[in-house]
Amino acid sequence: MSEIDSNGDRANGHGGTVRSAGDLATDATAVSDSTSGPSIPENGAEAEQQYANGESEVRRDSDEGYLVTPESDLEPTLSVVIPTLNEEKGIAECINRVQSAVETMKVPTEIVVSDSSTDRTPEIAESMGGHVVEPTEGGYGAAYLHGFEHARGDYIAIGDADTTYDFEELPKLYELVADGDADMAMGSRLGGEIKPGAMPPLHQYIGNPLLTKFLNTFYDAGVSDAHSGFRVIDADALEQMNLQSTGMEFASEMIMQAGANDLEIAERPITYHERTGEATLDSFRDGWRHVRFMLVNAPGYLFSAPAIGFAVVGLLTIFGSLLGAEVYGVNFGMQTAFAGCVLTVIGHQVGSFALFSSYTTDPIRKPSDPITKRLRDSFRLEHGATLGFVLFGVGALYVVAALVRWASTGYTQLPAPMPNLFAMTVLIIGVQTVFSSFFLSMVANGTSQVN
Repeated sequence: MSEIDSNGDRANGHGGTVRSAGDLATDATAVSDSTSGPSIPENGAEAEQQYANGESEVRRDSDEGYLVTPESDLEPTLSVVIPTLNEEKGIAECINRVQSAVETMKVPTEIVVSDSSTDRTPEIAESMGGHVVEPTEGGYGAAYLHGFEHARGDYIAIGDADTTYDFEELPKLYELVADGDADMAMGSRLGGEIKPGAMPPLHQYIGNPLLTKFLNTFYDAGVSDAHSGFRVIDADALEQMNLQSTGMEFASEMIMQAGANDLEIAERPITYHERTGEATLDSFRDGWRHVRFMLVNAPGYLFSAPAIGFAVVGLLTIFGSLLGAEVYGVNFGMQTAFAGCVLTVIGHQVGSFALFSSYTTDPIRKPSDPITKRLRDSFRLEHGATLGFVLFGVGALYVVAALVRWASTGYTQLPAPMPNLFAMTVLIIGVQTVFSSFFLSMVANGTSQVN
């Protein structure tokens, strides 16, 4: 969780700092003034024209040569990994800005371009000193994972090639990680400046804030812009993350793994610019992929919390119906009793899924609620089956007794419906518990044999 320090800054729960919006904007101005380097093209079109005219070149410090090309014997300290898919209109400007940042930082740096393009992107990148590699698999995450395999630096910087991120702002992120203040530093667009037309309102005011809220809730990330693609990571921390995602959810996985591994995350404000070239993001499809990935890797929120909620509300509704309670003018009776029974059965079923997932999956954020943990650690087939048979027996005995009483009246007086409803509910839960226990035992045995 985040907290506000005495200077009005938010301190990340893992030790990183998330600055307030006012301070972020001030920092952005200060860094912009302090990192000004050599003159570079103002936009992608100008950079592309320079390349076409043969004017783009690998810029180095004349004495120390901080930009490490594939032919250089110098080992890089920083690797800048850039994924590209037909970014010929923006790649030259991005590399120029990386070169300007390198001259400011005076840190040996390589540029790794993980390219799946069919246009001139790789030729432009190679001519400007980039190390171009070609992923064997498509996808945003796959491009980064392949680029990481070829990165040699102690620190890894990532950013897109569409000119939305200004790589001249790289020094302030690099310094946070290199100085040991964070394991991963992120540029915050929502805490900095978003240029007009750079981000659709749906993303700026709904999508990104909502996804960031999910990540902070599920994984205690404590960040203000979880899906900013401009980041610097310590290479050892990156290896600890053990990233696997090949799609757009890769950006979420990095935050999730950082939170799950108690890595320190810090943010600094950045300016987000209008992109150069065609957009490839599908708002709803890619947004859903992020949400799905977060939920699948947080079964405590997906199964355990809803199960407990359904069961508690269901049991309270049942007891209220038995007592004939009245709450805010609502009279509890047969209809509420039926609803309570349904909710209780749903809670039991979803809770079973929580136990199943604890054996069959290896999520990033494992369930931490005491009920699931205790059942998971102490489960025995005999215990579950016995409980199920007892519940089934209690429910069945009551139902049989009701049938006998009904028969004794010559089938003229129906039994009281509410007690019968509760008895049938207990019977159903008993049957589910018996068979779920056997299935869970099979899953547990299979998992232990695999392990």
